[in-house]
Amino acid sequence: MSLKGLQKAAIRAPQLFKAKYNLGENTKDAVYIDSERRFQELETETKKLHDESKKYFDAINGMLNHQIEFSKAIQEIYKPISGRVSDPDSAIPEGNPEGIRACEEYETIVRELQATLAPELEMIEQRVIAPADELLTVIKAVRKTTVKRQHKQLDYDRHRTTFKKLQDKKEKSLKDEKAMYKAESEVEQATQEFNYFNDLLKDELPKLFHLEREFIRPLFQSFYYMQLNVFYTLHERMQSIDIGYFDLTQDVEGAFGKQRGDIQEQVEQLTIVHFKATGGKKPARFGGGGKLAIEGKSPLAVSRRRSNESLSSPPPPYSSSISSVMNGSSSSSMARANSTGSSWGAAAKAKGAAPPPPKPKPSRLAGAHTGPTATALYDYEAQAEGDLSFNTGDVIEITQKGATENEWWSGKLRGREGQFPGNYVQSN
Repeated sequence: MSLKGLQKAAIRAPQLFKAKYNLGENTKDAVYIDSERRFQELETETKKLHDESKKYFDAINGMLNHQIEFSKAIQEIYKPISGRVSDPDSAIPEGNPEGIRACEEYETIVRELQATLAPELEMIEQRVIAPADELLTVIKAVRKTTVKRQHKQLDYDRHRTTFKKLQDKKEKSLKDEKAMYKAESEVEQATQEFNYFNDLLKDELPKLFHLEREFIRPLFQSFYYMQLNVFYTLHERMQSIDIGYFDLTQDVEGAFGKQRGDIQEQVEQLTIVHFKATGGKKPARFGGGGKLAIEGKSPLAVSRRRSNESLSSPPPPYSSSISSVMNGSSSSSMARANSTGSSWGAAAKAKGAAPPPPKPKPSRLAGAHTGPTATALYDYEAQAEGDLSFNTGDVIEITQKGATENEWWSGKLRGREGQFPGNYVQSN
């Protein structure tokens, strides 16, 4: 916008505000208001016509391209799972040679179909999309005229209000008389300009609506016939496909069931499809190879704990031979044992030596402590009474820290206090 346009916009701003909120006297022409409403609908629907016809053109092209990419993906899956250049046996047809040939034939047919439909799609672009573009260009020019008419109405209302204020003034000075004479001249000029654009649009907008209907009619007819040609060509070509790989004597569901067979059941038997992740490294629970003895616990509770441990069986935090006895009162002694079975023991031996067992647990410290903290590196579930459970990422208040990370530490988390292995956390 030029500097002159900015100045005019600033002058018209108060009157625009009044017109927007219906303050003061504002010129209203019912005939033009109805024509303006219809013109807005025409503008919206023409833009929609252009966009939807373009989307249809892109959709047909996209459908054929997706068909080609689909056949390529199936072809790659059918090929042997080996290197293409580095493996000398890659040329051995271990995959599905019949399926690969079917994919190649299908891709060739779709590419031929693309070439056949190219003229029809070009006609859609020339006879539907391009005319819609031309109509949008005409509508944009008319829109500029409606904006011009709105500006002239604002000027007309603004000058008329100024002239009426001066005219209603009872005692007029010489300066007021000059201002009223100038305002009268401005009102006369603004009236002529506003009436010109207002009458022009009221007269020619209905003509535009009639011509627009005549303009759209051949577009719709052309689109209908070209759409018939596209679908007829697609149907005829697809019906004539003769690829021996497909059994067209059965219905879709029957052919699908025959080709699939019992593959789904075989896949369900694979262990890896039932793998569940907990979001963090899960430590092993103690027991399995040795015995878990907890004083004050019934044999049923010990049995349940072992059952749960054998189901999850995560990696052990310490070695397979843990036999640490708790220091403290003679009436409460505890022993910790390894909860891993023979499979975890073999894995631990193959991997190497695990972290050494912790020293006996110290007695719990009394009183609150606001000392150092540590972040949990793994999930830990309490293995005995007095242990502190936590998840990976939890920040634990350290109430007693062992000399090394291979000892039992004491800490506090979410209002609960307990002991835990030091090699499961990292000091902050």
